[in-house]
Amino acid sequence: MATIADIKPFLKEHQETIIDQVTIGQVYGGMRGIKSMLWETSLLDPEEGIRFRGFSIPELSLKLPSKGGQPLPEGLFWLMLTNEIPTEEDVQWLSDEWERRRQIPQTTWDVLNALDPDTHPMTQLGIGILSLQQKSVFTNQYAEGLNKRDYWDATYEDAMNLIACLPQLAAFIYRKSFKNNEQIAPNDNLDWAANFAHMLGVSDDPNFNSLMRLYMTIHADHEGGNASAHAVHLVGSTLSDAYYALVGGVNALAGPLHGLANQEVIKWIFEMVDTIGTTKPTTEQIRKYIEDTIAEGKVIPGYGHAVLRKPDPRFIAQQAFAMEHMKDDDIVNIVWKVFDVAPKVLGALGKVSNPWPNVDAHSGAILVHYGLKEYRYYTVLFAVSRALGVLASLCWSRVLQLPLERPKSMTSGWIKEWVEKRS
Repeated sequence: MATIADIKPFLKEHQETIIDQVTIGQVYGGMRGIKSMLWETSLLDPEEGIRFRGFSIPELSLKLPSKGGQPLPEGLFWLMLTNEIPTEEDVQWLSDEWERRRQIPQTTWDVLNALDPDTHPMTQLGIGILSLQQKSVFTNQYAEGLNKRDYWDATYEDAMNLIACLPQLAAFIYRKSFKNNEQIAPNDNLDWAANFAHMLGVSDDPNFNSLMRLYMTIHADHEGGNASAHAVHLVGSTLSDAYYALVGGVNALAGPLHGLANQEVIKWIFEMVDTIGTTKPTTEQIRKYIEDTIAEGKVIPGYGHAVLRKPDPRFIAQQAFAMEHMKDDDIVNIVWKVFDVAPKVLGALGKVSNPWPNVDAHSGAILVHYGLKEYRYYTVLFAVSRALGVLASLCWSRVLQLPLERPKSMTSGWIKEWVEKRS
C-alpha cells in the first residue's frame, strides 16, 4: 500500500518519466483516457471491469463478510480504506460505529422541510449534506491550526460521520417527496444498507435488504476519472472538507451523462411498454423500438461505457440477483430481452465502440419490482453508495498529501498556432 515514504523517493527518481501522451482529440474530447490522476481505491479495466483494491466484483462476493447472500458495504469501505479484507468482527465494529455517529441536527430536517416536495431529490440531497457541514471536524480543526500531517485524520472523522448520516438523510428525502412525509425511524438492529432499505419503507421482503447491500456495494467506486469521483477529488484538493467535496460529486451525478442515466433507463422502458401496449413485448417489437429510438437521434440509455468494452460486471451481478429472486417479473424480462437485442443493433451501426450494457441498464427494473417506482429518486441511491468510494479516496488524498489539482488549459487559437509551428 502506498505511503508518503514510498512515493517521495519514487517521485524524485521518476518524476520526469513520460507515462502518457496527450492528443489534440483528447483535449477537445473531455480529456478522455488521459492518465493523469492518482486514485488508490479502485481501478477500471476495459475487459475485466472494476477492481476494488485488486478484487473483482465476483471475488468480493466470496471474500467480503456477507448477509442475505450479498456482501456488506461496510466490508467494502473497510477494504478501500485499509487495503485489507475485513473480518466479521471488523464489519460489525464499523456498522456499530456508523450507528453511533448517526447524529443529524434538527436544523437539517427544518431545511429539508422548507423545500417544495417537488424539488428534485438530488437537489434536496445536496442541500441536506451542506446543512451538515457545520459539523466538519476538518474545517473546525483547520481553523485552529491543524498540522498538515493530521489532515487525513480529521478527514477520516468527517467521512465516517457523513457516511453514517447518509441513509437516514436520503430516506427522509424519499418519504418527504413521495410518501406524504411519513417518516420511518431507523432500526439499530440492522446493518447500514438494510437500515436504509427499512427507512425507505417500500417493501417488507427481506430480499430488498439484500438488494440494497448489493446495490450499495457495486456502485461504491469506479476509479477516479468518472465525473462524480473526479469532482470530489478536485474539490477536495482545495482542502475543502468532505461535505463540500461530496456535494461536488452529487452535483456531477445529477447529470444525464452520468448518474441520472439510471432513471433514464427505466423511463425509456416504461415508454416502450406504453408505446407497444404490453409488458410482454416480443424480441422483434423490442428490436423495432430500439431502431426507432436510434432513428429519432436518441441514445439507448444504459448502453455504452467510456472505458468498458464488455458487459459491465455490475450489470451481470444484478442480473444474477434478479434470476434468483424475480425471474418471472415482466419488466426484468424486458431488460434481459433488450440485452439480447441492443448490442447486435448497436454493433451493426459500426459507430459504437462498446454496445454492451452498463450498470444502469438493470438497476431500475429491480427497484420497481420491490415497489420503488419513483425513478426521479434513483440517483440518490447511487449517490449514497458512491460516497463510500469517493470519501475513502479523499482520506487517501490527505494521507498522501496530494496537491491542488490544476491542469493547464489552452485556447483553440493557441492549439492551431502550435500545430502550424510544429508543421
